[in-house]
Order: sequence, then structure tokens, then C-alpha cells
Amino acid sequence: MTSDNKDRLGSKLHDVEAAREDQWARQRDADLLEKMRERMSKTACPHCKQFLVAKSEAGVPLHVCPAGHGAWIDAPALKAVLKEQK
Repeated sequence: MTSDNKDRLGSKLHDVEAAREDQWARQRDADLLEKMRERMSKTACPHCKQFLVAKSEAGVPLHVCPAGHGAWIDAPALKAVLKEQK
């Protein structure tokens, strides 16, 4: 095997290893995002401690207390609503 072939083989192996690392990182990011979404959907009402329910009103995503103690909206959705009101 010539030196040039070894260099090409080493380069290909490096590319494969980098692709596997990228794939692992993407999967890890996806898993972390899913855990964050799950945790957010299980946020409790500070008044009655019941889990909030995800709901959408007029296209605005909310988290609502099932006992009617309030609703919570995230910052990007709030900014969009306020921008529409101007």
C-alpha cells in the first residue's frame, strides 16, 4: 500500500468518525429537547399544584391550570401577541 493510499484511507476513516460523532450529538440534542418539552408539559400550578395543560387559544400556545387558577404564556408567544396588538 502506498503512502498516498494510506493518507486517503486515514482521511476516510476520520470522515466516518466525524460523521458518527455528529450523528451522536444530534441524537443527544434531540433527546435533551424531548426531556425539556416533557418537563415543561408537567409544570404545576403554583396555587393548586395540578399539572398545567397545554392549550392553544387563537393560535397562541398556553399552559392552563385545569382548576382555572390562571394561564401561562412563554416569552416568544407573548412578544408575538403584543406585536399583533400594535
